[in-house]
Amino acid sequence: MPYQADILVVGCGNILFKDDGFGPAVIKAFHYYLENGSINREDISGEYQDIFTDDMIKALNEVFDNADLSEDKDVEFIDAGTGSTHFIFSLPDENWKKVIVVDVVEYNAEPGTMKLFSPYDMPKGKYENAHTWPVEEPLHDLVDMGIEVVIVGCKPGEIPMPDVAMGLSKPVENAVPEAVEMILKEIY
Repeated sequence: MPYQADILVVGCGNILFKDDGFGPAVIKAFHYYLENGSINREDISGEYQDIFTDDMIKALNEVFDNADLSEDKDVEFIDAGTGSTHFIFSLPDENWKKVIVVDVVEYNAEPGTMKLFSPYDMPKGKYENAHTWPVEEPLHDLVDMGIEVVIVGCKPGEIPMPDVAMGLSKPVENAVPEAVEMILKEIY
């Protein structure tokens, strides 16, 4: 299995369906920052140009710049998309100590509201709808194996499936820096 880090941060979703691209956008923010030491407009690849607004880039750089990243941690950031997520969770590695899932979660809140969930307090039946497969069972299995599992969830505003629409709604766009901050607290 290629994912042998102590901590996995797994972004789930599809950037083609507006807010469903939240998880991949958060993972991409980590990739851009960790590769370059900052997030710059010219480093953003084509498919993410509509997602990373100038305001989001500024807010993300502030979050990363204010974080203490000095402690060396064995972390892997994975854009799992939609279907591959099930395989990642179903084939754990003995090195895993913690899995942080980043995704949109339907729950009673305003769009863009962030919340930490455990696999056991996920809204029943709500977490399987966006990706058409139930994620609770493989996450429960990971917990049963002694792996800490945390879900960094964002209430979506717009998921237009089956219609394609790029970019994030404003409330979800504004939540990306907050998600990064929550993930950094979970790692460090």
